[in-house]
Amino acid sequence: MGNIIADLEWRYAVKKFDAGRMLPQEKIDKLKQAFNLTATSYGLQPIKLIVVSDKQIQEKLVSYSFDQKQVAQASHVLILCIETNVDDDYILSYFRRVQQVRGTSDEILDPFKQAMVQNFRAKKTQEIKEWAAKQAYLAMGNLLTICAVERIDSCPMEGFLPSEYDQVLKLEQLGLNSVLVLPVGYRAEDDMFQDFKKVRRSMDKSVIDIKGDQ
Repeated sequence: MGNIIADLEWRYAVKKFDAGRMLPQEKIDKLKQAFNLTATSYGLQPIKLIVVSDKQIQEKLVSYSFDQKQVAQASHVLILCIETNVDDDYILSYFRRVQQVRGTSDEILDPFKQAMVQNFRAKKTQEIKEWAAKQAYLAMGNLLTICAVERIDSCPMEGFLPSEYDQVLKLEQLGLNSVLVLPVGYRAEDDMFQDFKKVRRSMDKSVIDIKGDQ
C-alpha cells in the first residue's frame, strides 16, 4: 500500500492533463471496483458511474463544463450519477440481492424491508435526490483516494451543467441524473499547479479531539 499520507500529498486537482497518454484498462477497472465498493446509506447504492473515453464526446462536454479543458484532455472522464427513481421495486431488488448473497431468511429481512419501503414512500422526490447526491459525494471521495494510491491524476468537478451532460449522454433514458465529474489520466509535465504546496488549515484548526479521562 505504501504511505497513504504521501499519496494524498501527491494528489492535486490537475489543471492540465497529458492528452497523449491513456490509462491502462487495469487502472480503470480498479476505479470501477472502488466505486462499486463505496459505502452508501442503507447499502442501497442509488448511484451509477458513467465512464467516457470517446474523445468526440469529451470535446463536446467541454462547453458544458465552463470551458474546463481537462474534460477533453483526460484519458477518461468519470461521471457520477444518481438514480432518479428509488421506489418500492428498487428497494425490494436490494433485499433480493441480500438474500442471494447472504442467504438471509425472509423472517429476518421482512421487518427491515417494510420499514425501508415505508420510509422512502414518505419522502418527497427532491428529498430522495438530495439524499442520493450525498452518496455520490461519498463515492467521489473514495475515488480520489484510490486515484492517489494508484498514482492516477484527477480533477474533481462540480462546475458543469448537469442538464446538458444528461442530454449529451442520454442519461434520462437510463433513469439517471449527473451530479459530479471526475476527469482522470496523467498530469501534463508543464502543469505548473503540480509544484504548488497544498494550502490547508493547521491540524489544530481542522481537528477537534474529545478525550475521556486518562
